[in-house]
Amino acid sequence: MLQAVETIATEAVQAPAVQELSVWELALQGGWIMIPLLILSVISIYIFVERTMVINRARRDDASFMERIKDYIHDGEIESARNLCARTDTPYARLISKGISRIGRPMQDVLVTIENTGNIEIAALEKGLPWLATTAAGAPMLGFLGTVVGMVKAFYNLAAAGTAANISVLADGIYGALVTTVAGLIVGIIALFAYNYLVARVNKVMNLLEAKTMEFMDLLNEPA
Repeated sequence: MLQAVETIATEAVQAPAVQELSVWELALQGGWIMIPLLILSVISIYIFVERTMVINRARRDDASFMERIKDYIHDGEIESARNLCARTDTPYARLISKGISRIGRPMQDVLVTIENTGNIEIAALEKGLPWLATTAAGAPMLGFLGTVVGMVKAFYNLAAAGTAANISVLADGIYGALVTTVAGLIVGIIALFAYNYLVARVNKVMNLLEAKTMEFMDLLNEPA
């Protein structure tokens, strides 16, 4: 019994240590498919940061803005109201400015003009979001493509090895091929979360625009 324990301990000591791979070494194992995945990740991060800053600026809400607009319109100072909108420089201020420019026309025309301007503002905020959606769907597919190509190479190398083939030849090719799937999933998941986050923020801006539009239309409908 003691001899068996000593034998097991000796074998454990003599067993080769498992070599750990760094992230960079794993990335190199992925081959050329890692290049488009890297490009997609860099562009997605840029879009996320840039759109977040733009949407945050669009969400700025001046609590006194509509009160000042109301005072200017009641006093007949239309030009002062438009200047205030220009200085505020937010999507809802541009909506109100467009509505002010249509004062005197039928209410339906004013509302349609504001809604059209709102659609343009929302479209501007959503710039770049289709790229994130495409990355979220396409990056995992690219990763899977890299894995399939890597598997083909692994089995080709196994067949080419002939009688010298062993499990290590196949294992080396397989783990290298699977790297692209992991990378593709990581990029796709990040892009998906970024897309959904930005869509939620844009929806909040839409709600703000709708609230300001209704407030402005109520202002125009007030009795003189």
